[in-house]
Formats: sequence, C-alpha cells, structure tokens
Amino acid sequence: MYRNVTYSPAYTLVPTYECFNQCSYCNFRVAPGEDKWLSTNEATERLQVLLGKGICEILILSGEVHPRSDRRQAWFNLIYNVCERSLSFGFLPHTNVGLLSWEEMEKLKQVNVSMGLMLEQLTPRLLQTVHTRAPSKQPKLRLQQLEWAGQLQIPFTTGILLGIGETEEERSQSLAAISKIHQRYGHIQEVILQPHSLGSQQALPLPRFDLHQLPDIIGQARAILPADIALQIPPNLVNYPDLLLACLEAGATDLGGLGPKDEVNPDYPHPVPEQLRSLLEPAGWSLSPRLPVYPQFDHWVCDRLISPVQHWRDFFAQIPS
Repeated sequence: MYRNVTYSPAYTLVPTYECFNQCSYCNFRVAPGEDKWLSTNEATERLQVLLGKGICEILILSGEVHPRSDRRQAWFNLIYNVCERSLSFGFLPHTNVGLLSWEEMEKLKQVNVSMGLMLEQLTPRLLQTVHTRAPSKQPKLRLQQLEWAGQLQIPFTTGILLGIGETEEERSQSLAAISKIHQRYGHIQEVILQPHSLGSQQALPLPRFDLHQLPDIIGQARAILPADIALQIPPNLVNYPDLLLACLEAGATDLGGLGPKDEVNPDYPHPVPEQLRSLLEPAGWSLSPRLPVYPQFDHWVCDRLISPVQHWRDFFAQIPS
C-alpha cells in the first residue's frame, strides 16, 4: 500500500519585488522605487493562460511596502485586486506578502482561502546579523501576525528558515512557539522547513544549509508540533533523491506549491509532478494534489469561497490515485 504525500498545483503572481527589508540572504528583493508593479491587466493575461491546466492555487507573493509609505494603500489595493481577479477565473488565492495590519488581514480573508507568513526564526540575535536591515523581521511582530491569523480564523501556513545563523536550540524554540499558538487557535495548516540555499542575487554569500541534517530536524519538528499540522519541505531545494525520500520517512508530508518558478529561490527550478512520481512510487509513496486550504478548515472560508473550494475538491476527487 502506498503512503501519501501531497502538493499544491500552483502558480505565483508577484505584485512587486520591491521591499523595504534588506535580508542578507534574499534572492527576491528589488530596492523600493526600482520595480515596475504588476498591473491588474497583466495579472488577467497570465491567469487566462492557466485555465484548463489543473492549477488551483494562485500564490500572491510580494515584497513589503513600508507601513508608513504613501504607496502602502495602492500596494494593498493591488494585492486585493489580484486576489479578486484570481477568484473570478475560479482559482484559489493564497496570499503571503509579509507583515499586515489586523484590518488588512481581515479584508484579505474575504478573497483568500488561506494565507501565510514565515516565522523564519524566533531568536532576536539575527537582528544583529542577517536581519540587521530588515525591520519587519522582528520576532514579536511575526508572532503577532500568527496570533492575529488565529483570532481571525484564517487557515495559515508558516515555517522556519534553516541555516541563517540559528542554533539547534533556537530552531526548537521557534517550532515550540508555532506549536503554542496553534494549540490556542488551531489554525496552522502546515509548517515549512526551508533550508537556506545559496542564490545568485543575495547580498552576502551565506553558506548553503547542510541538507543531510534535514531528516533529523524533520523528526524533531514532528515531535514538537501537533500531529494535525502538515510538515512541508521544498523538493527543489532538497534535490537529492535519497535525501528527499529520507525526509518523507522522517515525517514530512507535503511538497508545497509546484509551479513554473520558485520566486524566492529562482536558481532552483521546481520539479514537475511526473518527475516526482517516478521517484516516489518505486519507494512506496503516492503523490496527490491538494488545495491551498486543508479540508478541516473549509468551514472557515467566507461564503463566496465555498463554491470554488468545493469545485476543486470534486475535481481532485476524480483523479485516479
């Protein structure tokens, strides 16, 4: 009998790459004022091309415009409009655009089936190193975002970055903080364990995380986190077949959104599902598509989102396992 691992058939839309944070490991950022923002018409054209291709999730991923910037409202409106446009085509939006206010999160819940924000690492030490010029990476602000998501009943994805200067104990503390918040609100769908992978655009050549540590870290995460939280690893960053299988054996259950490009790690293209199946099935694993909202959270989605969610549930149910 096959054991199952899931993934989301996804496509990423980036409203803007500009970001007021300057994380030293970032391969995504463009300086404020130096990027042409995505227009709603451009988003429409890209979405039209995706119709009929089995893609259900539209990941809206953006750099952060400063909360006090006079362009903040225009940035937020663009994100909201891209979500609206995605819904109009029958896709399911999942937004991950950095820190948001309570009011912004509350509004985006109306046009998203789920949302996300990486905790990264809880230790404040990193504010003196890789996050020296990244004001929104303050741990207390990111924990607050996770709290607000729980209070607003938003199905949520979070995770930690591995290899950005944290210790093993600090990793455990970060996972324990996620666990504590989930036990209070029950809203964390999945936790991503994302190894730092050296890219061509980052400011400092931070060494690549030693991937051979990953199975042990997955085992530790599985012991810390409640069983109803999925553990996600990115297969394009864990690009050794034996190691990927070892990660699944250690307790990883999901391979994230698979699409044409990993915008956060553009030097590491995603494998296509057929490639993964050829690896997984001989080892006793099946690969199944999933929605960006897990079934146990369907009752949290807004009324207007119930029909498209059910459409995709029915669509994937017809695919032979």
